[in-house]
Amino acid sequence: MTTPYKLDRIDIRILAVLQRNGRITNVELAEEVHLSPSPCLMRVKKLQQAGYITGYTAQIDLARLGETLTVFTEFTLKNHRQIDFARFQEALEKIDSCVECHLVSGGYDYLVKFVTSGIADYQTILEGLIDRDIGIDKYFSFVVLKTPFVKQQIPLTRLFVDRE
Repeated sequence: MTTPYKLDRIDIRILAVLQRNGRITNVELAEEVHLSPSPCLMRVKKLQQAGYITGYTAQIDLARLGETLTVFTEFTLKNHRQIDFARFQEALEKIDSCVECHLVSGGYDYLVKFVTSGIADYQTILEGLIDRDIGIDKYFSFVVLKTPFVKQQIPLTRLFVDRE
């Protein structure tokens, strides 16, 4: 359950550090944000209760596990009613290989990221979506050839502290 909680500079720094290293000890975190451990832990708990921290995950090196294919797909829907958007999003949420879905402005409606085991897997997913008749008008696929970098952290202090 989330409750209203006004963030200050220290909270933003705590979030930035935890984003970079979710396994940091409370003592180390407290040192980095210049608090004593007890108040630091209380702030982390408040941030969790307020819904700012939604979980902790491990970052996996997919290349070490084996070959994968990343595809960005632009989708345009036939109709643009709320129910059409909801039906499309609901269908995509059920696909494990769909790792991101963004409703965007511009020449198409959605930008979706798939991570699959290969082109045949991706093709099967798309054919399944088309067969379900969930309102797709057209789609364009962009196969990722190389990913020079992916930043896992958002620059929180730059976005929310430095602009004050």
